[in-house]
Amino acid sequence: MLAIDDVTMRVGALTILDSVTLAIAAGTCVGIAGPSGSGKTTLLHVAGMLMRPTRGSVTWRGSAPRDPVGWRRNNAGFVFQDFCLVPELSALANVVLPRRFSAFGTGDAAPRGVRLLAQMGITHPHRRAGVLSRGEQQRVAIARAVLDSPAVILADEPTASLDTATGRQITHLLIDAARRSGAALMVVSHDADLLAAMDAVHTLRAGRLA
Repeated sequence: MLAIDDVTMRVGALTILDSVTLAIAAGTCVGIAGPSGSGKTTLLHVAGMLMRPTRGSVTWRGSAPRDPVGWRRNNAGFVFQDFCLVPELSALANVVLPRRFSAFGTGDAAPRGVRLLAQMGITHPHRRAGVLSRGEQQRVAIARAVLDSPAVILADEPTASLDTATGRQITHLLIDAARRSGAALMVVSHDADLLAAMDAVHTLRAGRLA
């Protein structure tokens, strides 16, 4: 279980998150809704231990990881809202890039990456990411996030750059990836169809869970 306990995030005099408590069990798909500026992305980053809260804690399986970087590398898959792709690299190279920082090396990552990209509708895996459309880049980012069947999948607006039909396809792929690996899936989104597919949806307003 990924547990966020009484988390508050302040930047100067601004309170971005205010006493947020949320638990996401393995195999559960949870959506976070709310207006722009309500703290959704910050909550996702805190959950993924990319940001340290001002107060409160984030625990994994009952304890706070001593090495957040190692925890992320071994347990988490991220879909960032701005994709965070390397434009000079191919779609496939972006998908397998995290493996290059792993002690296990790339191994069978390339064939799996090609299959994932095909499932996402990317049929030319060796095209540079920089020449892909935003929708295609979105799909590459999702393939990278689920490459190693992570225990936690954290996705920030994963369907924002996609048409309705493709968005539904990606929604099913994310949920299927979580179900297959028993992952905890946390999705921040304005997409009503995506949120409707979640097991539970929580609404964040002015930094507080409604």
